[in-house]
Amino acid sequence: MLLGLLAAVLILAFLIVAHEFGHFIVAKRLGVGVLKFSVGFGPKLLGRVVNGTEYALSAVPLGGYVKMVGEDPDAAEEADPRISFSHQRLWTRTAIVAAGPIFNLLLAFVAFTVIAMIYGVPVPNESSKIGGVLDGTPAAQVGIQAGDVVTQVDGRPISTWKDLSSAIRGSEGREVELTVQRGSDTLAIHVRAEERPEKNIFGEVIGSAFLIGIGPASDREHVGPLQAVTDGMNETWFWTKTTLLSVVKLVQGKISREDIGGPILIMQAATQQAQVGLENLLHFMALISINLGILNLLPIPVLDGGHLLFFVVEAVIRRPLDIRHREIAQQIGLVILVALMLFAFYNDISRVLQGWG
Repeated sequence: MLLGLLAAVLILAFLIVAHEFGHFIVAKRLGVGVLKFSVGFGPKLLGRVVNGTEYALSAVPLGGYVKMVGEDPDAAEEADPRISFSHQRLWTRTAIVAAGPIFNLLLAFVAFTVIAMIYGVPVPNESSKIGGVLDGTPAAQVGIQAGDVVTQVDGRPISTWKDLSSAIRGSEGREVELTVQRGSDTLAIHVRAEERPEKNIFGEVIGSAFLIGIGPASDREHVGPLQAVTDGMNETWFWTKTTLLSVVKLVQGKISREDIGGPILIMQAATQQAQVGLENLLHFMALISINLGILNLLPIPVLDGGHLLFFVVEAVIRRPLDIRHREIAQQIGLVILVALMLFAFYNDISRVLQGWG
């Protein structure tokens, strides 16, 4: 639990700091003054002013924040218009706001690329070798293990995963005998498949089948830097697209809202991935980074997506929204965001209590 808490805090803090660094570096590059860049929140522990920007380390290590010149509408009129955020052209403000989520996607790309360079890329293994066994399933109950190779089903020779899958699914719940090669040993294992719902990557039920709870094996192929970069781009695009579709399906009600998780779920997942190894932890970090980037792009005032929505309206009506209207929208957005956070936390608590039960 302590490992999970530490891993979750460090991952979230790093991802949020990377997000804020995106705002910071683009604002600096485009000539907008930055008053403060803080790693962490709360009381300042360390700080130093360099070229008009205070770089601070604060007590609460849960992310960070950037404070720009003229960002506060109440102080914008008094700020130097040359370096004031509110006085910049629309495209400049858009680039600064969009930089945070973009940096989260870039960080995911880097993580996926590093994984490909160090560990290689997965290549499907078409053999009848078992890659994994789900806990609590018929396969786990009869002692089938990852790495086992199934050579026969009811005495009929098989050599591919397609043959093994077809034989299990076609058993329709009757007991079958698997001839399993485990190292130098040959075992005869009897197992009865259970009819279970089949789900797609979004958790939607797409049918049912007789399954025993096993998954195929995969191999690793070492690749060069160029192929690793390509794989990093493909993985980032795939998971970004999947995350966006998940949000759409959640709004449509096609995905259960009980699947929404908060800090406790992240901590539990971080614990599991940290225990498995660095590759899984890097992959987990990349997925959380993509989720953080997409979340911030939602058109909810107080999030980056809300500000971008204001900019779209500004581009249409050719003038900034009235400050009063922005304040009302931000208050509504804050209520929505807090409600989502509370709902996610409620789901987390419910999962913990169900686990105890």
